Amino acid sequence: MLLVSHWSPEKSSRLATLGAQPIIADVMDCDGLLRAVEGRQADAIMHVLTALPKSGPLHHRDMYPTDALRDVGTANLLAAARKVGARKILVESMHLGYGYGDWGKIVLTEKQPFAPPGRTRALERHLAAFRSMEQQIFEATRAGWIEGISLRFGAFYGPGATDQIVKQLQDQRMPLPGDGHAIMSWIYIEDAAATLVSALERGKAGEAYNIVDDEPVTLRDFLTVLAQAVGARAPRSIPGFLLRLAAPYAYTFLCATSLRASNAKARQELGWTPGVPARQHIAKASGRLLRRWRVDASGREPPSKPTQRILGLLNKGAGDESFLAPEAPLQSGERWEADGVRHARLVVTPNRNILMMKGYGVPARYLLFCYYSYAADHCD
Repeated sequence: MLLVSHWSPEKSSRLATLGAQPIIADVMDCDGLLRAVEGRQADAIMHVLTALPKSGPLHHRDMYPTDALRDVGTANLLAAARKVGARKILVESMHLGYGYGDWGKIVLTEKQPFAPPGRTRALERHLAAFRSMEQQIFEATRAGWIEGISLRFGAFYGPGATDQIVKQLQDQRMPLPGDGHAIMSWIYIEDAAATLVSALERGKAGEAYNIVDDEPVTLRDFLTVLAQAVGARAPRSIPGFLLRLAAPYAYTFLCATSLRASNAKARQELGWTPGVPARQHIAKASGRLLRRWRVDASGREPPSKPTQRILGLLNKGAGDESFLAPEAPLQSGERWEADGVRHARLVVTPNRNILMMKGYGVPARYLLFCYYSYAADHCD
């Protein structure tokens, strides 16, 4: 199998550790890509390429490189698929391909026409890229030499997908544009990854599948639950027109588009189901990787009241998961291994009023901020 995604030294090293053999090539350079895969063989190709800014696409121009990957990049990957003898290709599409705008209470299924003409030149450029990607793989499927499957994902959230939002919430820099009532179909990043495997094994050639949570969530609810899960204040509302002036694409995506998609087909044909309801996932998306603390029965004094409030808030976002604590007091900078996290380090800031438990080897590198009073209670 050939998994095609954005390259970085860290990702290349991680793939090698997992037993994969990284191939570095420019997907937009067809000749170079074909040279890179010369002599290789693969049963399937997964096209999950994007080129989005770390802060997310704010302007329409921020989407243009990803548009090109969905258009020209797909054509080049199909050429590479022929070269390596692949019999299946999966592409990462999105629910936004149904069209930007307010769909009201309509629940969109795969029978809905996909990638209709855009209302503006910029929107047409984005939708044309979705249209081209699916048309190319489905035409190749009809030609009989490969099986093309499109996965129309909801908006991603979870480790690596919403890191910037979490940071902005913690820094109180994340606004709530408009009234936050736009409906969005979301998908937890680990559920999305599980779907790739299900589609590879059970997906039908020439078919598209909506990959979304069971429950669409408003932007207000999403940001509010996420803020609670990381111990941050709920974001403050700002007029929608301010976002439209400063970040027109973000406004179109977050305010002007309200979209509910059904995952019934994926459930039935792929045997796939989302892990838990969206609101629980939002909390766990933050709480799962935040280092959790609990006071055990080893005779230590309970934490101070301010710390208890912090722990209570985090525990509320954590669901049934318990907090973790080192078995013995930690010195500043000492490593701690627990809960599948190979490297965690205790860091006391210079002003000695914040305790940070930073987990290395965790994809999102979340930070848990706690009052220093807890460090005084339990750490040397």
